[in-house]
Amino acid sequence: MTARVNLFGAEFDPLSLQDTIERIEDHVRAGRQGWLCTVNVAILMMMRNDPWLESFISRASIVVADGQPLMWCSKVMLPQPLPERVAGVDLVFALAKQSEQTGLRIGVLGAKAEVIEELASRIRTRHPDAKLVYVGDGFFDADGAKQRAADIKAANVEVLLVGMGVPRQEHFVDEQFEAMGIPLCVGVGGSFDVLAGVVSRAPEIVQRAGMEWAFRLAQEPQRLWKRYLVTNATFIWHAGRKYLRGRGTPPRT
Repeated sequence: MTARVNLFGAEFDPLSLQDTIERIEDHVRAGRQGWLCTVNVAILMMMRNDPWLESFISRASIVVADGQPLMWCSKVMLPQPLPERVAGVDLVFALAKQSEQTGLRIGVLGAKAEVIEELASRIRTRHPDAKLVYVGDGFFDADGAKQRAADIKAANVEVLLVGMGVPRQEHFVDEQFEAMGIPLCVGVGGSFDVLAGVVSRAPEIVQRAGMEWAFRLAQEPQRLWKRYLVTNATFIWHAGRKYLRGRGTPPRT
């Protein structure tokens, strides 16, 4: 197993998308339990001000980098750069394809009822032999969370994709993990809205340019302006300090 690398105080597994799928399969078949976190710039900055979130991510079985800016920084700040961006939005169908091939039992939890049902329909159309054994929306209270966990356990889910936004999805996983009794949870943020067609994903050229955040901001300015403009500015400041100071973790402020 490849050693993790430290970037801005967070530990990342240097994995490509295919490496990640293989690591997930190995994790499940080995009978291990844990969670996978996809960390982008916004989450990385949230971790600096949220010790609980930082602890949750540090305890993850797998941590992958989701964001072109992190790829660029790794090239100039690490002896061995991260190999590839691994986005939650790409993991969903990649795991459905893996399910077709190996029988991996997957579930999806999050978003509005009509959105998650549309996503499930698209998964079944694109990967008809995938073992999609659980589908649940993300609108529930504390009692509903317990029921979701019981239903997931009853469905014998092996990999649960949770898309409820950060940090709500992380709190759900932490609180209900034992009750679900499953090998792996994967946090995918707002991926379900994109994959169900509610929100458009940026063209590949925009993704490669590291401007996917601007594309998303243009679609949902009221909801995302603070997340992207404030956190991106903070990240640029820290990245600049780190680059000027040389390798190492910048001091917390």
